[in-house]
Amino acid sequence: MIPGEGPLRAADEVQSSLPHDTDVVVIGAGPAGLACSACLTRAGVPHLLVDKEREVGSAWRRHYDRLHLHTSRGYSRLPFVPMPRSYPVYPSRDQVVAYLDGYVERLALRPELGVEVQGIEPHDGGWSVRTSRGALACRHVVVATGVNGEPNRPEWPGLETFPGPVMHSSGYTNGREFSGHKVLVVGFGNSGGEIALDLLEHGARPVLSIRGPVNVIPRDILGIPVLAIAVSLSRLPPRLADALVWPLLKLYYPSYARLGLRKAKLGPFRQIAVKRKVPLLDIGTTRAMRRGEIGVAGEIESIEAAQVTFRGGTAAEFDAIVLATGFHPRVPEGLPLDRAEADASQRNVHYCGFYIAPTGMLREIGLEARRITAHVVRSLSA
Repeated sequence: MIPGEGPLRAADEVQSSLPHDTDVVVIGAGPAGLACSACLTRAGVPHLLVDKEREVGSAWRRHYDRLHLHTSRGYSRLPFVPMPRSYPVYPSRDQVVAYLDGYVERLALRPELGVEVQGIEPHDGGWSVRTSRGALACRHVVVATGVNGEPNRPEWPGLETFPGPVMHSSGYTNGREFSGHKVLVVGFGNSGGEIALDLLEHGARPVLSIRGPVNVIPRDILGIPVLAIAVSLSRLPPRLADALVWPLLKLYYPSYARLGLRKAKLGPFRQIAVKRKVPLLDIGTTRAMRRGEIGVAGEIESIEAAQVTFRGGTAAEFDAIVLATGFHPRVPEGLPLDRAEADASQRNVHYCGFYIAPTGMLREIGLEARRITAHVVRSLSA
């Protein structure tokens, strides 16, 4: 908790039924939903914040032990409440959870926990939101369920024959149980890079399976958090921003080939803009790769018992597989998956926490929450 704050209401302490009418229903009590609720509260807009889990920030509570924010503390605050100065530059998972708990208490937010949204339908010029505790009529819906809705679990021929554990990163806690074992980590995003380090630190022998060309960015450049540089360049066209940072990145990563990697044709800013995929923010993974402490393999083609065959014909045996292969977003039934498919100005459906930005998710969430609230206020006034 943020110092001086008390515990949250447990889910079984909230009311057993929900009010029938409100102006706005916010779905999801993670960072995005909390930020929207905070802005709506400050604006005096009646709303209801619901989440099917029994605690706020449930996705953060389930992340692996080693996780730290890859964006610096100063750029990771939600509206109105900074992260405590006692936190390090890159707060840990537990510190982020404590910050979210304290955020609720400090701003007197009242999330209704243990309430599952089962579907949404147009109703009388607004929306009818069906929940596990009854229906709600509202004029606006804010979808804040986030991009980490459902684990993405790829399939390969013979996967069912693998004798060891196969787990998604959402089920990975730490590398303690893998000490002394050879573990294949599939994926080269931020989770894959950090999980490979965690396995190494626990005495395992990790190998990264990397499907295609990549971009790698140091978390800090010349002692400056890379997010600060990204924010300063965010108003420029992505191609120009890439051109400006290329000399610095070349200094840190002079040869991708020596790491066993292929450089993506798109620079990091264009990669985010075009593919909506964040490059690896390097916290030491490439250093371990240079030393040979973390192996590199290509795309998986097939699996037969403990042997994994990669594209090009190389093969190796492994004791376990960790799928750091990302997630699929999840939205309630009755709504489009992509916010671009919803005309928020006419349908009054808003999406928060889905936009992949080079300036960091938490920072972008705060900006989105303010924009959504301003639109809601204008709409209700009209």
